[in-house]
Amino acid sequence: MKIEFAPLNIPLERRLQTAAVLKWVLSFLLLAQVLTAILVILIIYNYWLLYVPYLTWLYFDWHTPEQGGRRSQWVRSWTIWRYFKDYFPIHLIKTWDLDPSHNYIFGYHPHGILVAGAFGNFCTNYSDFEELFPGFTAYLHVLPFWFRCPFFREYLMSSGPVSVSKKSVSYVLSKEGGGNISVIVLGGAEEALDAHPGKFTLFIRQRKGFVKMALTHGCTGGRMLVMWTPSYVHIPHSCVGRPIPVQQTLYPTPEQIEELHQTYMEELRKLFEEHKGKYGIPEHKTLRFK
Repeated sequence: MKIEFAPLNIPLERRLQTAAVLKWVLSFLLLAQVLTAILVILIIYNYWLLYVPYLTWLYFDWHTPEQGGRRSQWVRSWTIWRYFKDYFPIHLIKTWDLDPSHNYIFGYHPHGILVAGAFGNFCTNYSDFEELFPGFTAYLHVLPFWFRCPFFREYLMSSGPVSVSKKSVSYVLSKEGGGNISVIVLGGAEEALDAHPGKFTLFIRQRKGFVKMALTHGCTGGRMLVMWTPSYVHIPHSCVGRPIPVQQTLYPTPEQIEELHQTYMEELRKLFEEHKGKYGIPEHKTLRFK
């Protein structure tokens, strides 16, 4: 395999952007394993002064990812995230005003491999989120697995992500005063592995847990949000669609869940059709649900 190096005349700014993205990718591919290995080595060689305090801390802190996490404004403001955002660049588009006295669910599509758009918009202080949605705090829900990795869990939580468990989503949607957004990346690994250029297929027909959560909580304000990130072009544009009214139902029936799920898919299709032409997607391309 031939290796081609980047030309020497590439601006330093672009090189820093590339380095920022590489660092982010390697964090998910290698950092968790490396940090876990370090803890194992400390235990094997009995450096108890180092691992016992951490394991004690871990015991008492185990459920924090399900209780809003522990974000750090310092970490979210690292300059590296600005380079990360500008590499693509990542854009957030608002199509509807939201009431900060309510809580919301953002359904995020498509899943992708590492959801760069979701991370850039909701886990750093360099997106337009605070300007577009003043008075809101967004919580990006990710797989609980990541919060079982020692040391890595602290690093991950510092930028804002929380667990995608039912308990974690309920915690966010139940917070009083409103202004909280649960961002759930739907589709799962099946959708990520089936991604192909020029195709817009979402694995959502069997994904109804978020709909049940929306009904159970009424999103504490009667709204649920749809989001679409076109990937036909190489620039992530995250479009926030209009809210879907939700009547709180503590014990929703399968029929109620199915009805709201159908409405969600219809609104998602409308959002795609309304905005696809703005981002270079051909008119004949349509959204497909599996």
